[in-house]
This record gives sequence, structure tokens and C-alpha cells, in this order.
Amino acid sequence: MSTPDQHGFDAHPEPSVGGCCALSPGSDPEAEAVMSSAAPQPPVTLSLDVGDSAAREAVGRAAAHCTIVAVDIEGFGQHHRSNANRVRIRRGLYKAMQTAFEGVGIPWLSCHREDRGDGILILARAETPKALFVDRLPCVLALELARHNANHPREEQMRLRLALHAGEINYDEYGVTGYSIIHAFRLLDAPSLKLALAGSSAILAIIGSEWFFDEVIQHSEFSNAAAYSPLEVKGKEVETRGWVLLGSTSNVSGHSSAGLRASRYRSCSRTIRRGPRR
Repeated sequence: MSTPDQHGFDAHPEPSVGGCCALSPGSDPEAEAVMSSAAPQPPVTLSLDVGDSAAREAVGRAAAHCTIVAVDIEGFGQHHRSNANRVRIRRGLYKAMQTAFEGVGIPWLSCHREDRGDGILILARAETPKALFVDRLPCVLALELARHNANHPREEQMRLRLALHAGEINYDEYGVTGYSIIHAFRLLDAPSLKLALAGSSAILAIIGSEWFFDEVIQHSEFSNAAAYSPLEVKGKEVETRGWVLLGSTSNVSGHSSAGLRASRYRSCSRTIRRGPRR
């Protein structure tokens, strides 16, 4: 376990206060020692020296570049679901995600994973090719979700929203943090994305950040970039644009993500507008 000074903490004992325990000159040394040990000890205060170079270095070494996948179950808290239903949905979510990841060559066990109750935060190492997340994963994951839904009652069926982003994150003793993670969840929780999924028959709604679309999706020959539609994202601390793909199994052929196509979003037509490829 780390000791306080490893994280830039310094112990500063408060000075003793003279008073009732003070001995007069000439007191017996042995009696003085006994009374000193029996006297209440002053509290120890811990203060963080923010200028400590070792503490700053430790934080800096914890930074890493990752592909960020944030996933959320639509309507997880709806009243028609019991807690037993939710347990089975969560079990199905993890099974579908792990099977899909491993099926397209993304090593699930080497990813950092954090449970979010109704979803998961997944961080893949920088050396994991980012194209794997857009070439086949949308289709394979949609098939896994459909397989789960076919074997469960309505209360235990699920549709997912999934956000893709990448950037620097920091590890600490509690988990991970970083603006890139915050941005991914802002995309995932965007009201416009929720509305797009709600107004469609899709089983999966994928939103890529502008960075992920510009740097990965549109440069991959197998991602079917033309099927993504721009989505204005406005909300808590963010005003940006994401790129959305709605996927179902009704038009999937084989394991090619080309079988997935974007919906016209019907009721979301005001939020969605097609733009030129850049």
C-alpha cells in the first residue's frame, strides 16, 4: 500500500501546548517521562504539497492513449423491468460485448473495463487497431444482441447506444479519468442520439466523435463511412457533432458492416442533416 509521502503528502505534527501537564523545574526525570507518555498526543495533519515534483511525475506517468468505448442500455430503468430482469440484461450485455470483441479480434481481457450499472466503459490499448471497432464490430454486436433478444422475454430484451472516441486518459488509485472519457459520455448521453434510436427499429446506435470519424471511420475501406449521418450534439458542457450509424439485423448479410445502413431518423429530421464527406 502506498505511503503518504509517495503521493506528495507531508505529515506536520502540531507543537505541544504547555499547561496542566508541565512539570516544575527539578521534577523527577522518571516521573516526567511517565507523564509525558500518558499525555494526549497532538493530532497529525496531512497536507498535499501541490508543488511536489514527485507527485506531478506520478500523475504524468499514469497518462495513456486509448480507444474509448462507452455503451449504455436503452431504458434500463423502465418500470416494466424487475431487478431480476436487469440482472439478466446485464449478464447478456457483458456476454454480447465480450463475444463481439473477441469475434472481430479485439482482445477483451486486455481492455480496461469499468461497470456503469446500465452500461460499460471500455478502454482498449493504443496498439489495438482502431479500424477493428468500425469494420466488423457494429454488425457482429448487432447479431449478438439479436441472439440475446430472441431468447429472452420483452422485459429482458435490450437495445444499445455505443460511443466511439479516443484520447489521453489518466489512471489513478480509483480508476480512470480524463476529458476524453467525459466527451465520450457526453456523446453517449446526447438527447438527440436517444431520440434517434427511439424513433427507429434499430437494435444498436453507434455514435463516433468527430475525431474518430475524421481519423478512423472515413479512412477505413470496410467501415461503410457513407452510411454514417452527422448528428448535432448539444447538452451539458458540450456543443459538437457526432456521426451516427443505426444498425439492425434485418439487412445484415454475413459479417460485413456494409449491411448496416443509416436510418432517415423520421422524427429526428430536424436534428440530423447530411453533410459532405470531408
